[in-house]
Amino acid sequence: MIGLDALGIAAAILPAAVALHHACDHREATRWRNAGFWGLFAVLLGAGPWLPDLLNGCLVLVMVGLATRGLRPSTPAGHDVEAQVAQAARLGNRLFVPALAIPAVTLAGTLAIGDGRIAGVAVIDPKQVTLVVLTIGAGVALLLATRLTRAPRSAPVAEGRRLVDSIGWAMVLPQMLAALGGVFALAGVGKVVAELVVNVVALDTPLVATIAYCVGMALFTMVMGNAFAAFPIMTAGIGLPIVIRQFGGDPAIVAALGMLSGFCGTLMTPMAANFNIVPAAILELRDRFGVIRVQWPTAIVLLLFNIAVLALCAFPGGPVR
Repeated sequence: MIGLDALGIAAAILPAAVALHHACDHREATRWRNAGFWGLFAVLLGAGPWLPDLLNGCLVLVMVGLATRGLRPSTPAGHDVEAQVAQAARLGNRLFVPALAIPAVTLAGTLAIGDGRIAGVAVIDPKQVTLVVLTIGAGVALLLATRLTRAPRSAPVAEGRRLVDSIGWAMVLPQMLAALGGVFALAGVGKVVAELVVNVVALDTPLVATIAYCVGMALFTMVMGNAFAAFPIMTAGIGLPIVIRQFGGDPAIVAALGMLSGFCGTLMTPMAANFNIVPAAILELRDRFGVIRVQWPTAIVLLLFNIAVLALCAFPGGPVR
């Protein structure tokens, strides 16, 4: 049955290809450092579940050491910007077809095989159907893009390397911070946060508890830099014991809108470097925090909207009782 382990192997294909591309580039002075970093990332993604925890931790430390010495981006051989611009002008809006194929395939696949069964046979883990069809959608998009642009077979790897090098070590941040959130949750940080919030705010109504949970998700995400890291902490501390158990909030609604509230925090923090700092660097903006300055008003509006929807829809007796 296809589950998370298979998805990890699929996700490892990109960093593995980037590592191999670096290793084969004899023009690059730091090719082995870059190849080592992305190669270890591929090992962690693909083989991590079967490796001892201590070894996984050591591999992460080696990656940190390689990143500390610097991952220098380089332009792959054969990269012709002028040719790409001319081809983009020729193809026009057809370039959006591969990108739109990803959500189209994901939506269609999720609706068609929501239980993970194909022809009555259990093929996909029902809990991972969306992620599996999302991966399939990415593969379909790659085939469409290659067919549309008539690019050579090596182009996807070369362009993938160029993009990955532009992002650098920040590409690994979501996985690292999500793991950090899990460690904090196991260490009982959620209980400590809940006690601090209860001592400051009286969580005596569903509305107050909702505000504390959603705002806490946004603020903790701003500190951690990733909503996946904040989610286990705030949900274990406030969402599950207070919003769900004490006031009877619907778990699906609470979890979904809590995560969305965390994403509002992502839009407002430089800690989310891969979202807010890296794009500014790639676009060569003069203002390092220009992306955040544009995003924060939208983030505040979305946070207020999430609080309102959760308060009105998650509790059978209403937000105030």
